[in-house]
Amino acid sequence: MQERSASSVQQGLALALASAAAFGTNIVSAQLASQAGLSGPLIVFYRVFLMLALVIGAALLWRASLAVPRHRWPALALFGLSTALTACAYLSSVAFLPITVAAVVFYTFPILIVLAEPFLTPARFSLDRIVITLVAFLGVAMVVGPDWHGLDPRGLALALAASVFAAVQFFSAARCGDTGTVPKLFWSHLVILPVTLAILALTGLFQSPSALMLAPVAVAITIGGYLIGFLLQVMALARVAPGPAALAFCAEPVFAVAIAAVFLGERVGSLQYAGGALVVAAIIANVILEQKRARRLPAVAAPGT
Repeated sequence: MQERSASSVQQGLALALASAAAFGTNIVSAQLASQAGLSGPLIVFYRVFLMLALVIGAALLWRASLAVPRHRWPALALFGLSTALTACAYLSSVAFLPITVAAVVFYTFPILIVLAEPFLTPARFSLDRIVITLVAFLGVAMVVGPDWHGLDPRGLALALAASVFAAVQFFSAARCGDTGTVPKLFWSHLVILPVTLAILALTGLFQSPSALMLAPVAVAITIGGYLIGFLLQVMALARVAPGPAALAFCAEPVFAVAIAAVFLGERVGSLQYAGGALVVAAIIANVILEQKRARRLPAVAAPGT
């Protein structure tokens, strides 16, 4: 097991929050792109294509190695596959659901991670973490304030599938945490690209690059938010365990609502402010809890080293 220092955990949680802020732009702009006739998988395909080009350019510029230890290949492949399926399912769900409902269903993934962590990692069962997770989820539900009437079951199924795939993504990323950032980005996106292309071929949703001009601003924001958010997410999951990292990502819908309020003029009520305060309180409690655990690690781990 990779031991994490208090400073490493702190850096990881800060990176996760920054990633959540970047991803917070995605769901708003993705719905705008969807209204213009651009599917979620199509946007995923082109942003992954761009990420691959940028990573290859960075590898050539910095002469970075793309080698990955053989024993990390299964985890890296699963990370790429789950990332592709998470993005396609979540961005597609907003074609059938309001953003608010899609966000609430999707953000059950931190709960799934916290519940599964004792079975899939050396982490022990933690009641305080479960309580913090539930508080954060309640805050998310209050922030987005979903209307559950007349919902399309296809959208619910897609959002729920995205939640499960996101949990898989976090665990698989943690298993290849010691792999370098550049090779991790390259090989995971090399897996994501054909998976997304296959989804487009099966659904008949593929369009030429010129179609992106149907909503150029929304597409640019979605792709830009992804490029920054995914890089920061990879860096975060190399420094902090899946459970606390997932809790930090509960800030994403808070950022999304704030962006919608500032740039789209959407009204934010007192319930949403209260929900945002709950999410912030849960994140602060999560940071304090993880720092305390990280400080205790050397004393606990020393006898076994």
